[in-house]
Amino acid sequence: MRSNGRRPVGALMAALALVGGLLTAAASPAAARPEAAPARSTAQADAYTWKNVRVDGGGFVPGIVFNRKERNLAYARTDIGGAYRWDQSGKRWVPLLDSLDWDHWGWTGVVSLASDSVDPDKVYVAAGTYTNSWDPGNGAILRSSNRGATWQSTTLPFKLGGNMPGRGMGERLAVDPNRNSVLYLGAPSGNGLWRSTDSGVTWSKVTSFPNPGTYVQDASDTSGYLSDNQGVVWVTFDERTGSSGSATKTIYVGVADKDNTVYRSTDAGATWSRVAGQPTGYLSHKGVLDAKNGYLYLTTSDKGGPYDGEKGQVWRYTTATGEWKNISPMADADTYFGYSGLTVDRQKPGTLMVTGYSSWWPDTQIFRSTDSGATWTRAWDFTSYPNRSFRYTQDVSAVPWLTFGTNPTPPEVTPKLGWMTEALEIDPFDSNRMMYGTGATVYGTENLGNWDTGGKIAITPMVRGLEETAVNDLASPPTGAPLLSALGDIGGFRHTDLDAVPARMYTSPTFTTTTSLDYAETNPNTVVRVGNNDSAPRIAFSTDNGANWFQGSEPSGVTGGGTVAAAADGGGFVWAPEGTPAVYHTTGFGNSWSASSGIPAGAAVESDRKNPKKFYGFKAGTFYVSTDGGATFTARASAGLPADGPVRFKALPGAEGDIWLAGGSTGGAYGLWHSTDSGATFTKLSGVQQADTIGFGKAAPGASYQTLYTSARIGGVRGVFRSTDAGASWTRINDDAHQWGWTGASITGDPRVYGRVYMATNGRGILRGDIS
Repeated sequence: MRSNGRRPVGALMAALALVGGLLTAAASPAAARPEAAPARSTAQADAYTWKNVRVDGGGFVPGIVFNRKERNLAYARTDIGGAYRWDQSGKRWVPLLDSLDWDHWGWTGVVSLASDSVDPDKVYVAAGTYTNSWDPGNGAILRSSNRGATWQSTTLPFKLGGNMPGRGMGERLAVDPNRNSVLYLGAPSGNGLWRSTDSGVTWSKVTSFPNPGTYVQDASDTSGYLSDNQGVVWVTFDERTGSSGSATKTIYVGVADKDNTVYRSTDAGATWSRVAGQPTGYLSHKGVLDAKNGYLYLTTSDKGGPYDGEKGQVWRYTTATGEWKNISPMADADTYFGYSGLTVDRQKPGTLMVTGYSSWWPDTQIFRSTDSGATWTRAWDFTSYPNRSFRYTQDVSAVPWLTFGTNPTPPEVTPKLGWMTEALEIDPFDSNRMMYGTGATVYGTENLGNWDTGGKIAITPMVRGLEETAVNDLASPPTGAPLLSALGDIGGFRHTDLDAVPARMYTSPTFTTTTSLDYAETNPNTVVRVGNNDSAPRIAFSTDNGANWFQGSEPSGVTGGGTVAAAADGGGFVWAPEGTPAVYHTTGFGNSWSASSGIPAGAAVESDRKNPKKFYGFKAGTFYVSTDGGATFTARASAGLPADGPVRFKALPGAEGDIWLAGGSTGGAYGLWHSTDSGATFTKLSGVQQADTIGFGKAAPGASYQTLYTSARIGGVRGVFRSTDAGASWTRINDDAHQWGWTGASITGDPRVYGRVYMATNGRGILRGDIS
């Protein structure tokens, strides 16, 4: 399973949309200027409670950091979903960056995290999602003196890449363990090494550091994503060379340079030199110091990760003598992966563990040594091929979808240990507890000592509270399951219980990413979904409200899911897939498809929620209508509608031709429009400066019109809004502590529960809001 298809695929689309104009500069007078009639209310009338619809995990966790001074204080970083703190009492993760607003969506990508071992209340985050144009903002150092409850920020003069290649290396950000006002940051893109001497408030470049890195994954990539210099990738202090209050003298720094991957300072960062005798030909993903025994360990790979890597080695450097020793668990000839995850048991420093992060088949590999790397044992070994023996048991009953709905043949098993296993940490206070991150979850064990005594360690998900899915579409049918979701990387789920992890993701077929889904309004048992896959099928149907699925045929040339719409009665469908020269329609369940006329390829499509013959489309400022089941479309309204930027529109259930359209771009048409004549004309809501989503829910008590929900800027305020009077007035229902960065993909109310809303995020999962 390739995790993080949104990384860059789905998040790239979101990022491209954002770059295309969804972001507004907070200081821009034009962005703040109200239109003809400002919204009548942006204050909260009802207090809302927000929590995740449970999936548990669903994305890449490239870093886990334990505090070295305080027991049970641990953090996890994600590539697009923010940072988390471990809550030992609840055995769950607590999100820390939900306060990030729309204009700072890029800071939800965390490239590194540092917990202060002198003052455990302090924690630092290096934030920024992309180093290329997809993220219009620079990176930042976020600092907290209350364990992430609140934050202050310093914007850097360059970008950071929490979702860039090489994001599993690190940690790039480190606090001096002797003088905790001193921090170092390894920067990407040729920006070198940076230092703060005032607890992260101000930063300056370490001009004496000689090497900003040279390695790029693919120099020919014109987008700047694969061609970025991965830079300075980790910082490690030798705490023995300092004393409390005095800066640590010896510092090791890893650089993405296959010929010069480790540098050292012995004068508290004043001067630097390449460490003599070091290995060449590989990139050091991690550098961890065992101060008790005087060893610096490196895990290396021929590539930057997290997906690639075909060869690697593990090295040990004796700091007292300068001796380098190759202590790789496997011979070079037998290695088909790179090494990355690296941890030392602080209670038993001769014990260390490493991961083969890019061992995709038959599974990832974890290695353990109790003699400083002289000998190794493995999490699994081949016996007589294809059979394997295991030093672990694995129970995913808490997150059962981690089987990915597969039933592989040996040597593969389900569930897997994981993939992209670049984060690996033994609890510094408990030799029996170990956690590691994968492309989909956090796994852990609390009986790690069994590994060495002939027993088996018990591996279970340790991911509750960490919600990292990127959400593309949401639907809340009037009957059946309350919520259906379309997600990046893990397809999506049918939630029959919003507070329980679903038993399985969508299967038969399984998509890597679901891009769009719909149900028949008057027959909600009929559901359709489309998505991305290496090959067909990319469309699936259900006749039992999404509980079970069967695949449909597809037109030739399909390369991606695009958007799909179901007729109100479920008797037909319209599909606008990626890669084809047309939009298509079908009756029945897609045994054959016919090209629709009058509508351009790639248009977004939706259905009328009352008239089963009526479908709608939109592209590049023009709205299209079909009255014959999608066979032919006619261009209707275009005047005043947004010609640029992403647009999302929906038809109101139970009322033919009642359409709401949201979207646009700064500098052009941008806002919320309403039509009551099937798109012949649209009226722009003057009080809504910007809007990006629109959804409907149960009408308020005494109201005659369904409740509207939107992620928008109204009255100069960015937020999540509700209207109970058909858009005449709006109430903000989130607050500054609950903003979640970018929320522009999808929103829907619940048709059965007044006030309940479901909202998509790009990396913080599905949010559910209820009136408190």
